[in-house]
Amino acid sequence: MNIFDIMGPVMVGPSSSHTAGAARIGLITRRLLGSQPVSARLLLHGSFAATGKGHGTDRALVAGLLGMAPDDPRIPRAFALAREAGMAVTVSTAVLRGAHPNTVLLQVQDAQGRALEVNASSLGGGRVRVNAIDGLEAAFTGDYPTLIIRNQDQPGAVAEVSAILSQRQVNIAAMQLYRDRRGGLAVMVLESDQSIPAEAVEALRSAPGIVRVTYLDLEGGA
Repeated sequence: MNIFDIMGPVMVGPSSSHTAGAARIGLITRRLLGSQPVSARLLLHGSFAATGKGHGTDRALVAGLLGMAPDDPRIPRAFALAREAGMAVTVSTAVLRGAHPNTVLLQVQDAQGRALEVNASSLGGGRVRVNAIDGLEAAFTGDYPTLIIRNQDQPGAVAEVSAILSQRQVNIAAMQLYRDRRGGLAVMVLESDQSIPAEAVEALRSAPGIVRVTYLDLEGGA
């Protein structure tokens, strides 16, 4: 246990799970997309759906999508700021099977037409977990630079990715592997101790069998 587990995060309230966590989810989604969305659909589940409006969950999610941290004093004005920035936002509810009570499904798109769907949960104390990217399981916290790699499920895929990162002195702190079926589409989630060079990300995108690479860059700004 650390001091943040006892005192909670520095934030604009009222709730660490419904407000601070929601802002982090929005910010992680923006960084995964790689740009500010021009459209965002927020589907709130469970407790987020039941009490989220009163706790400012919707505003916090939008604030994160605009690049704001959980302690940004502009969070209460997020919807007005989104309109000024040209970001269209719709908020509704959904029932997500087996999901944590504080879960949201975000569907976002940027001005270049890049689209992303993020399923994420707020776990309390400002901590979050990303559960899926574009419908594929990809559990991670967003606390570290993270690669989400979609690849064909074939021999040598993990070794190829590891070699590309090793050649560029990137240390893998944690790796998770998922697949929908044998020989189908697989997902690697890799958390790193340091920021991953853009050249390494591009090399991964060009590697045989790689379908898509999404990178959560914590040092690239909002």
